[in-house]
Amino acid sequence: VEVPRSVTAVLGQDVVLPCRYRAQEQEQVVQVTWLKRGPGAAVAEVAVLNPQHGEHVQEPFVGRVLRHGHGDLEDGAILLRN
Repeated sequence: VEVPRSVTAVLGQDVVLPCRYRAQEQEQVVQVTWLKRGPGAAVAEVAVLNPQHGEHVQEPFVGRVLRHGHGDLEDGAILLRN
């Protein structure tokens, strides 16, 4: 999985959180799950991207999180809307 070490966001603007997987031959990405790490060890599911079952965004992220990647799920980037 390739992700940048950090992403800079500007207050009041949208930001893309990139995530790319370089699949080997005979591999296929079937699902991408985005999680948010909270205080302590708390983890909350943000979004699930699945070509068969569609995209599912959890409350309270509905309307603020969109898939940004195009094509197959090797590009699992999401857009956070301000």
